[in-house]
Amino acid sequence: MALTREQMAQRVARELQDGFYVNLGIGIPTLVANYVPADMDVMLQSENGLLGMGEFPTESTIDADMINAGKQTVTARRGASIFDSAQSFAMIRGGHVDLTVLGAFEVDVEGNIASWMIPGKLVKGMGGAMDLVAGADNIIVTMTHASKDGESKLLSRCSLPLTGAGCIRKVLTDLAYLEIENGAFILRETAPGVTVEEVIAKTAGKLIVADDVKEMTF
Repeated sequence: MALTREQMAQRVARELQDGFYVNLGIGIPTLVANYVPADMDVMLQSENGLLGMGEFPTESTIDADMINAGKQTVTARRGASIFDSAQSFAMIRGGHVDLTVLGAFEVDVEGNIASWMIPGKLVKGMGGAMDLVAGADNIIVTMTHASKDGESKLLSRCSLPLTGAGCIRKVLTDLAYLEIENGAFILRETAPGVTVEEVIAKTAGKLIVADDVKEMTF
């Protein structure tokens, strides 16, 4: 079975380390805030100027003025700080984010990412994604493995306009966790119940199956 959005966020949360400053992009990445281990000190950053995001609020704790970059209401943990966009992007562009989690439309074997535009559809622009992929060395992309039409989103070459070139090394989909090395996707883990053959069939770019592929557990 393919991973749910919540399971994808849980798996991404395993990439967190104590003391990390982490930027969460719009969509599935925002759910990672709900799965930070209780014994881990991680500061989550939102590009609109919040450092120290907590879990999503309950009805009793909603503050309409406290939002993330996707305009979702969020909470702030103890020690959080709020600042303007200039300071937020100085943090991003200055390389002060230890891990960036982004969604995407496509990723290819060269580590290119397309995450902001589908021709013929109304888009609001690239937003901060361009700065995030340029200013971060450690990025994990999380997305569905294929489109609603069944077309692979892991390609030999991105067909959509790029957000960044050669910047992605880790991809977590609803079917698998893969790394990108030397012009190929390396399959490291499969979702529970998903076979290696299914991942191969739904990956359009070059795929190498690691010798020690593991099945994820939750």
